[in-house]
Amino acid sequence: MRLIVMLILLLFIAAGIVLGALNVDLVSYDLAFARVELPKGAALLAMLVVGWLLGGLTAWLGVSAQHRRRRRHEQRAMNKNKKMPADA
Repeated sequence: MRLIVMLILLLFIAAGIVLGALNVDLVSYDLAFARVELPKGAALLAMLVVGWLLGGLTAWLGVSAQHRRRRRHEQRAMNKNKKMPADA
């Protein structure tokens, strides 16, 4: 299984290298405070990384908030059970 994953990873790396090599034209970005010129391949790679990081951050924050709500709910349930007298 690891061999298949490694081969797929190498395939995507090779495709990325080819994509970057074929897109060497400069692209100009005006960011209002700066003007940046990058090759198309580098711009595609940079935006891919930014999207991956923002997507991962969003997913992590969503899961983290869900875990906090669940912990709070469980803590309240435990506190409620501790306060109830035993029916012995």
